Amino acid sequence: MELIVKGRHVEVTGALRSYAEDKIGRVAKYFDRIQKIEIEFTDEKNPSIINSKTVEVTVFPKGPILRAKESSSDMYASIDMVVDKLERQIKRFKNKKNYKSTKHAPGLGELALASFAGTAREELEGPRIVKVKQVAVKPMDPEEATMQMELLGHDFFVFTNANTEEVNVVYKRKDNNYGLIEPIYGKA
Repeated sequence: MELIVKGRHVEVTGALRSYAEDKIGRVAKYFDRIQKIEIEFTDEKNPSIINSKTVEVTVFPKGPILRAKESSSDMYASIDMVVDKLERQIKRFKNKKNYKSTKHAPGLGELALASFAGTAREELEGPRIVKVKQVAVKPMDPEEATMQMELLGHDFFVFTNANTEEVNVVYKRKDNNYGLIEPIYGKA
């Protein structure tokens, strides 16, 4: 397993790195194989930001990628919070996966559901698609798509990039800038 530790506006000391490795290493027990874990520490130097110490962790297991980000006034507290958040995500994913695999098993019906006692059926099933909307994806450049997104009051906008002729998505970031998602085919 590859572990990448980065610091932005903060020096990653040996003690901080060791603490993060120990705490985030607990996440590894939930997976058969983790390819890589990225930990990024950020310290915003703006005095008006109370929770300026941020830890973002991305786990690349064999399966879906997990990401959690937490901020507080103390970097060690942020590490604890992000580990708790990751463990909740993992448990929710594992429960949903187990529930779905036993839900259709013949003869297990209520017995399988009984193994999830105390957990609401809706929580195990998780969010589901409740509406399907079809949109015309017309060619335009990313700047025009961003303007269209703002005019519609949406957080994202799907369009065909006139330059590459591929489906792209522009989205509004938390820092009030914009992001562009472009597909890369054949890589996972």
